[in-house]
Amino acid sequence: MLKRLNTTKLIAIAVLSAVLFGCGTTPAPVKPAAKQISLVSAPLQATEYIDLAAKSANQEEQNRYALLAAHAFINDGDAGSANKTLKSVEKSLVQKPEILAEHRYLTARVLEMTSTFDEALSQLEYPNQWQLADWQMVAFHQFKARLFQQIKQPIEQVKQLTLLSSYLPASQAGEINDSIWRILQPMHEQTLLTFSQDSSSPVFAGWLQLAYIAKHYAIDPNQLVQHLGSWQHANPTHPAAVKLPTDLEKALNVQPYSPKNIAVLLPLSGSRATLASTVKQGILSRYLANPDDSVSINFFDTAKGAQTAYQAALDGGAEFIIGPLLQSEVEQLQQPALASTSDSPQQLLTGAVKRVPQLYLNHIENFIPDDNQFYFALSPANEARDAAKRIFNDGITTPLLLASNNAVGHRMADSFNQAWTELTQRPAEVHYYDAGDQMKVTVQKSLGVIDSKERIARIKALLGNDIEADFRSRRDIDAIYMISGNRDLPLLKPFIDVNFSVFADPVPLYTSSRSRVEGSSRETAQELNNLNISDIPWLLQSSDETRLVEELWPSWSYSQKRLYIMGYDSLELVGKLAQMRALPGYQFSGRSGMLSVSPDGTVNRELSWGRYQRGNLRPQ
Repeated sequence: MLKRLNTTKLIAIAVLSAVLFGCGTTPAPVKPAAKQISLVSAPLQATEYIDLAAKSANQEEQNRYALLAAHAFINDGDAGSANKTLKSVEKSLVQKPEILAEHRYLTARVLEMTSTFDEALSQLEYPNQWQLADWQMVAFHQFKARLFQQIKQPIEQVKQLTLLSSYLPASQAGEINDSIWRILQPMHEQTLLTFSQDSSSPVFAGWLQLAYIAKHYAIDPNQLVQHLGSWQHANPTHPAAVKLPTDLEKALNVQPYSPKNIAVLLPLSGSRATLASTVKQGILSRYLANPDDSVSINFFDTAKGAQTAYQAALDGGAEFIIGPLLQSEVEQLQQPALASTSDSPQQLLTGAVKRVPQLYLNHIENFIPDDNQFYFALSPANEARDAAKRIFNDGITTPLLLASNNAVGHRMADSFNQAWTELTQRPAEVHYYDAGDQMKVTVQKSLGVIDSKERIARIKALLGNDIEADFRSRRDIDAIYMISGNRDLPLLKPFIDVNFSVFADPVPLYTSSRSRVEGSSRETAQELNNLNISDIPWLLQSSDETRLVEELWPSWSYSQKRLYIMGYDSLELVGKLAQMRALPGYQFSGRSGMLSVSPDGTVNRELSWGRYQRGNLRPQ
């Protein structure tokens, strides 16, 4: 049945071509006037439009029916037939802007279906003198915005959406304006500032100016309101001046946390005390860097129970709580709602208690978001997810993962793959290695070296050992992400290096902060040359702060230093969390990374990257 339908379509296309390119020597009859055939939509089947075109004697009608047929083919997902139909009328198009624009638009739609986005955009370069109906301009700008989204050019996407909104009624324009705002939120301040100088499009420039103001002054509500008022006065007819984006309106009504009594819950005794002491030192360092006599910080030991420490903090009048640190302790506090003893049983049962604002220093998988609860974790899984975005942005299309065969390795690989699939709609290839001799075997197998050596062995068995041959490694991968501990990396990276054949160019290598070798010698660092590694920015370059910490606590490992900085940033974040949550695109440049807050209260970290070069790790 399907074959018969396709044959019918092809025969009909041939008939259409014959009609449109008939014998040129036949005397031209008097042309009847063209019917008003709308190109807005194509509700019929493509074959019906082709039949109508074949029956028409008017060239413009033939063009319109052919364009509607192509449109119908596109609606059916048949890019090939749509392309043939468009090409069949390309040379006989009536020179009217509406017809020419629709032909280009549909050609671009076909190119989009084959993921040829740049060529699709080139089709949409309409001459300035074309005067088109509003429905065509809506489709034009909407489509261009979608294409710019596909090729990850958000600035150009916003520019098209601002033009689109001018053709829409107020109700629909409001939705577009909120979309514009969501796209602008993740952008860095400098990007917004740079493009806000675009004088060719005042509405577009106004959006970027507004986004810059919202991001730059987010932590100071008074300044934010002041600068928003100035912006509205300078842009009285701007769509966002008439109605502010929903997120921004919400943010203006959010009051920042200004606690005078801050409680910190940490395991200050027992087996985890050494771990917690680094976090404590970080919190104290941040407080001493900018002391405020009106603010007190009190530490409570969770070694005898997180709930006991939490209640003690409430009894002590805590207005904000940092911690606890351990995941098990966070889970304890996520059990039946905790509240002060003054709360009624009914409040406890209904969950109507307004909890003291709290920044947990860990994360759990399942939790019920609360407006006053936040989660800040140095999560390896989140670091792998962040790495997937970085590798994708570097233009990598086919990464290979080499991961340690343990719980952390599997968790990080799963997180990377989830992010990679969201970005590319396909998973990355993962190989898990075991320590020792099996590591080399896994590397050789994953790179195709074992298969190559087996082929060489078979050829030598047939033709004799005098045959000279060298192994070949795979050429279908363009990067390797290593998920390993710092003890494995000095072996894993050289294994990869020696198993790339002379016939293949080495691919970029990436790894996480877990792999960073402690106190590595220059010789060891030389082995890591050309390796890209993610880490907190504070640890990627030397400063007075890093040197002071090294002098005070010379025995601290990189892991302990990261916890120290986590403590430092946790106190830094207290006065910013409410605004960061209300403005999801607002980013704070912390010592532990570029920080932002998701609507569910999760503090996200975007890490910095370094690269080993000539035996030194240099920030990128």
